[in-house]
Amino acid sequence: MGIPTEPIGSIPRPPALLTALADHAAGRITADELAEHQDKAVADTIARLTQLGCPVLVDGEQSKPSFVGYPINGLTNLSPDGAIIPFADGHTRQLPHLTSGPFSYQTHADTYLKAAQRHTTSPIKQAVIAPSALSLLYPAGGIPGYPRETFIADLLDAAEADIRGCLDAGAHVVQLDFTEGRLSLKLDPSGGVLDAFIALNNQVLERFTPEERARIGVHTCPGGDQDSTHSLDIDYAGLLPKLFQLQAGNFYVQLASEPDPDRVLTIIATHLPAGARAFIGVTDPINPTPETPDQVRDRVLAAARHIPPAQLGTCDDCGFSPFADDTSTSRDLAFAKIAARLEGTALASDALTG
Repeated sequence: MGIPTEPIGSIPRPPALLTALADHAAGRITADELAEHQDKAVADTIARLTQLGCPVLVDGEQSKPSFVGYPINGLTNLSPDGAIIPFADGHTRQLPHLTSGPFSYQTHADTYLKAAQRHTTSPIKQAVIAPSALSLLYPAGGIPGYPRETFIADLLDAAEADIRGCLDAGAHVVQLDFTEGRLSLKLDPSGGVLDAFIALNNQVLERFTPEERARIGVHTCPGGDQDSTHSLDIDYAGLLPKLFQLQAGNFYVQLASEPDPDRVLTIIATHLPAGARAFIGVTDPINPTPETPDQVRDRVLAAARHIPPAQLGTCDDCGFSPFADDTSTSRDLAFAKIAARLEGTALASDALTG
């Protein structure tokens, strides 16, 4: 079957959708009209991925406000002044914080999956936000009448339902986005926050059977918003051994933008569970120059010197546009990089089997 290859999630929105998002925010078009533009963008994304020969498709997150915000979009018990995430270029993103209980998801990811399935019969991967990221919504000072323990119980139930709904709807695989893992070591070098994140995510993952966990993956990266990262300076050696403690069958690891990929591959090979697969990033969404198929091939072959091919896959380092307003990467550039990933992975597969 060769080496499997999958996208991570987001793809830049087409100009018509960006215009529609602005028009909806300004009250110039209705929610139904916006939904029509989103559906057209999903259909176009799936069609272009299919034309490239992508074996596993995504909807490009064309209808998501962001990779992290979809479950809480529309919640009325939020205040905008939550945790701040600083990026290397100086810009920030800010999470809201919860002001009262109970906590619940407003939208589940199977909504996006089912919408995408209307446009194809090919396998579709669905990304969901890791519960550890949403745990940051609870304020440090607590909420009167809604203790943190109750919030966590509600969060675990909601996160399980989010994943299970996608599995039940026929997702090829469900990917937990866990970008806060590496960032946590920047905020807390002791690793205590990371340990808490791992434990929390495992509380959800352990609710699934081994067969179900084989269709669940975890993605790690140092962020990729507006061509900037939030934690690329944090050593993977502190993250990866703990990351591989997560009870998942697949791990999607940003690698193309790492300064010393061989060192990281050594860490992966040492700690990757026997039954798991490591999808290594072979394209860098932040780099404005498209990779060539030969570059991708060489990156895959380098990884195969450390990781058994039977446990190896390829992916993009990150999503290309994790927030809907991120226009730093063009749609055409994203598809060019995906095409290089597909062709380069095929070349490496041929070299390894030939």
